[in-house]
Amino acid sequence: MRPHISLDVRDVSKSVAFYEKVFGLKPQKQVTDYAKFDLKAPVLNFSLVSSTGEVSAVDHLGIEVETVEEIAKWKARLQREGILEKVENNIACCFARQDKLWFTDPDGNAWEIFTVHEQLEVTGRLSQTGCCVPKKAVAHEPAVCSD
Repeated sequence: MRPHISLDVRDVSKSVAFYEKVFGLKPQKQVTDYAKFDLKAPVLNFSLVSSTGEVSAVDHLGIEVETVEEIAKWKARLQREGILEKVENNIACCFARQDKLWFTDPDGNAWEIFTVHEQLEVTGRLSQTGCCVPKKAVAHEPAVCSD
């Protein structure tokens, strides 16, 4: 089994250049209005489609990894490519203690790479847990967290 994510984007070429930095490889297929990455790590069928109107609305996208060593590898690549926006270490969020890396794609989609250290008791509302999902980026402004 392999999950599939297809994002509507404003500019396929610009998004391909960005995601090549994120994943460290070129798409398997690319034409003017479509590109597809067949990823092995993480296992994912990831495509980009030229939007004929508005881009898709999502809260954020994420890749969960198993170890802090994997987080370190992702951090090094995202820093090297100049797209790492925020690092959260040992943070309590979504009723779990975790490490997270955040970046935002050219269409304002927030992404997190994370590992969970431990699950925490589910109490209260999610909005009261101190989670911090970066707001959608506008142009080249840095992502900021919601209150």
